[in-house]
Amino acid sequence: MKKENIVKSRTEPIFSDLHEYSVFLHDIKNQIIESKVQASKSVNRTFVGLYMFIGKMIVEKQQELGWGNSVVEILSKDLKREFPYVTGFSPQNLWLSRQFYLEYCDFPNLQQLVGEIPWGHNVLIMQKIKDDNERKYYLESTENFGWTRNVLLNQIKANAYNNSKIEKHHNFGKTLPSHLVEQADEMLKSKINLEFLGLSQLVREFELEKRLLSKLKDFLIELGYGFCFIGSQYRITLGEKEYFIDLLFYHRFLKSLIAIELKTGAFKPEYAGKMDFYLEVLNDTEKANDDNPSIGIILCAEKDKLEVEISLRSKANPIGVATYQLYPQLPDEYKGKLPTSEEWQWLLETSKKEE
Repeated sequence: MKKENIVKSRTEPIFSDLHEYSVFLHDIKNQIIESKVQASKSVNRTFVGLYMFIGKMIVEKQQELGWGNSVVEILSKDLKREFPYVTGFSPQNLWLSRQFYLEYCDFPNLQQLVGEIPWGHNVLIMQKIKDDNERKYYLESTENFGWTRNVLLNQIKANAYNNSKIEKHHNFGKTLPSHLVEQADEMLKSKINLEFLGLSQLVREFELEKRLLSKLKDFLIELGYGFCFIGSQYRITLGEKEYFIDLLFYHRFLKSLIAIELKTGAFKPEYAGKMDFYLEVLNDTEKANDDNPSIGIILCAEKDKLEVEISLRSKANPIGVATYQLYPQLPDEYKGKLPTSEEWQWLLETSKKEE
């Protein structure tokens, strides 16, 4: 046997089962990615811990020895001279380290959370949020959902913390297995912030859907971790008839198809009946054998609590109703002085007939 053939036989294995090798490779790739993530988190915890330590030292020396504010400027110059290739020792960052220590030194339960997210995110939360429970919410959400700083800022501006406490309207408790109810409740938001669409006026449903698709990444982030987009105007059939779901997703952790219907006006009882029908067809024609029941979300401009509750009471499939916010919150002095969503809807329908 020639030498090159010997080398080739030793370096190119012959696989009798390509599927097994594919799984083998997939597992190793996932472990490499996970290792990188864990390494990044470890570095992050180290730097956040360092800033906490620096802030603690500055505060203690100022209290013990009466050092003034100039110590921060001096320390910044000395650290940058000693570690010229390390960033983060500017006077501003050292002042933030001091504030960081003072803000969290008495809250050990939050100290562990701050180490799980980047320093820039911590600074944003520290400067924008003062309530401890609210800080905990944004710290945990940033870690769980992987929010970027821009997404975190948008969530804070959209008052995501207070919106998360608003009562949710769904029939999950009666239509889902008990072990899925809590997860499905966490998946559903009472209010969806769509300010990222940049709309300056109300639009029709097809235009709203078009805008959402153009900003799909932002919409997925707003919906929450676990949503995977499948398609828009998703076609389902029953016999010779066909129907179209506005937006169809799959939720990785619920292992359920999620159908979303967009409505530019207020919630109407007939919307629940239509969604219940769509979910029946989805379960019969699209749901995999190991999937959980499909879930529907009706996303509308407004909803009446009692109307929603009665509408969902008799439905056999899990349905949630949420509202969306297109514009920043209206100042109190303007509330009641502008058209309601129903009046806007009437104006849109009237203008459409006139075209």
